[in-house]
Amino acid sequence: MPLFSRKKKPSDDARKRLEYQMCLAKEAGADDTLDISRCELSEVPYGAFATCKVLQKKVLIIHTNNLSSLVPKSCSLLSLITVKVLDLHDNQLTSLPADIGQLTALQVLNLERNLLKSLPQSIGDLAQLQVLNVKDNKLRELPGTVSGLRSLQALDVSGNALQELPRLLAHVRTLQTLTLDASSMTYPCPDICSAGTEAIQQFLCKECGIAYYPPSEYVLPTLESDTGGTAVDGVDRTVEKYLEKENEWQNKFLDYEKRKEKKAQEKLEFERRLNVGQREQALLTQQLNSHKDEILQTVREEQQRLEEGLSKHQRYLEEERLKLLQQLKDTEQGIASRIQKLLEDNQRQKRSSDILKSLENERIRMEQLMVITQEETEQLRRREVASAMQQMLAETYKNKLLQMSSESRRQDLVSQACSSLAEMDQKFQQILAWQQLGQNKAVSQILQQIEMQKAAFEALQVKKDLMHRQIRNQIKLIETELLQLTQLELKRQELDTETLQEAVTEQRRALGCLLQQLLKEKKQREEELQQILLEMEAKSETKQENYWLIQYQRLLNQKPLSLKLQEKGLEQQLVTILIELSADHYVPVFAHHRISLDTLGSMTASDLEKLGVTEAGLQRAILRRAQEILAVATTTPELPRAEDTAVPAAPEPSAPLEEPPSPAGPTAPPLPWDQSKSECVVCMEQEVR
Repeated sequence: MPLFSRKKKPSDDARKRLEYQMCLAKEAGADDTLDISRCELSEVPYGAFATCKVLQKKVLIIHTNNLSSLVPKSCSLLSLITVKVLDLHDNQLTSLPADIGQLTALQVLNLERNLLKSLPQSIGDLAQLQVLNVKDNKLRELPGTVSGLRSLQALDVSGNALQELPRLLAHVRTLQTLTLDASSMTYPCPDICSAGTEAIQQFLCKECGIAYYPPSEYVLPTLESDTGGTAVDGVDRTVEKYLEKENEWQNKFLDYEKRKEKKAQEKLEFERRLNVGQREQALLTQQLNSHKDEILQTVREEQQRLEEGLSKHQRYLEEERLKLLQQLKDTEQGIASRIQKLLEDNQRQKRSSDILKSLENERIRMEQLMVITQEETEQLRRREVASAMQQMLAETYKNKLLQMSSESRRQDLVSQACSSLAEMDQKFQQILAWQQLGQNKAVSQILQQIEMQKAAFEALQVKKDLMHRQIRNQIKLIETELLQLTQLELKRQELDTETLQEAVTEQRRALGCLLQQLLKEKKQREEELQQILLEMEAKSETKQENYWLIQYQRLLNQKPLSLKLQEKGLEQQLVTILIELSADHYVPVFAHHRISLDTLGSMTASDLEKLGVTEAGLQRAILRRAQEILAVATTTPELPRAEDTAVPAAPEPSAPLEEPPSPAGPTAPPLPWDQSKSECVVCMEQEVR
């Protein structure tokens, strides 16, 4: 026997049969049977397991093959969890998987004519198994777990080396047919075995010490629990059912043979079409060859033309090369003449360099003489410096001694002072802690006083007052104009333009008068605000507490004057629409964006969402109402428009919340001038800080 035996490849017919059966099982409307018998298989293909798992096949027929194992390495037995009938007869199986008990739905298991030597212990977990056929194998004993086959009705163990039956087989109360070789049995004895299934079961029940009951009393409950309440009348009914299944399988096999003949006819038709296609392909190939010859002839002619053109181009390039060589010769002659001139110039430079060297030697000699005199002066200077350094070191040493003595006395004083300061620090810490507590209490009381509230309200009122802010902005504008005029005057002074200087001076005088007037108005407005505060203070004495806090909050909550003016200009019909739809809080938004009724009629829901109206239902309602009003206005143009109706003016606040728009820039021409060099616009003397 060779060490490495090759697996025998299946024949073409077997391979075609396998492919056909796999395709047939996957067709739409196919039955629950997968038949891959007589396919010369050495192992079950992975596709069979996948098909049973995905399509939930209930009958798997794999007989008459060369199988040595049921489950290959890359597959799992759980893929056959839905299989009820498993036919494996006429194979070469030596053992079953140890986890065969996972096939809990299995009802018929046919293992006839294999090489099985034993059955796994998990076979007792097949609670729904009704038919077990292990005929013509090499079994020597049955496992004791066969007692768990509570639905087993037919058991065939003939053609094996079996001599004893397990005593626990008496617990299989549904067993109706037991086929074995009575002559080779030792337990029970051959006489009992030849008497039939009932005698064997009675003997085993007697050995186990349990009462014997005929299978007819147990078949009905077992089938009811397995099939959901189907009534079966005894053993004959079960046998008839099994025979009906056999007939059904035979009918299916006949149908399969018919389909096989039909497929053979289809195959012949396909081969005929294939031959026709091959003839057409040969004709096309012949045409392609002729076309190919024509293309080759054309390519040859094109190649000859290219070669002729290439030879002409090579001759042209040769002529150009000769011309370039002649030009190079002429260039080399010119370069040789220029090199000769350069050599002559080099000779002249060498003679001039000799003269320069002699002059340089003379200069070096004079410098050496000067160095000698400098060295003497340096020695004298070093002596003077050394004596001065000695005197300085002596004085430094004396000072160091005095410093050390004073340092020692100071350290003594510091140590004494530190001890006293430590005591004082502890006392000061206690005093500071008390003061901090008192200070915190005082601060909390001060924050609650009416005067602080009054001061905060006064500061906010001055900041929010519209007239006061306008005066400040005008003052800033005039100061900017004066500053630019000053820069212009300084620039014109450098250019000596007297006529323009007089005009600028006149402008400065007018702006100065205007600035003084604005400063007076600012002071007058501040006095008016102070008078208003005094009147409010007189009123606060007769009203509730926290008067100034309430006034401060009211001032903050007032709408800006600009926003109220925008709301005043909003169309009344648009305001009415928003109020009716309970969207009056969007009135400031529409006023800020200056949305009119005509503009709203041309807008979409996305435009309203950009404005801030996020509710989809409200968007559609606003647009629908606006379109209705516009439609009515177009049909009856004599109706007054909303913009003609009077809108009641809201009371203007004394102090707006928002800053008014900044005034226009200065009219004087700006000049690029250094600010640090310009004088003050008031005194005209000091520089601006």
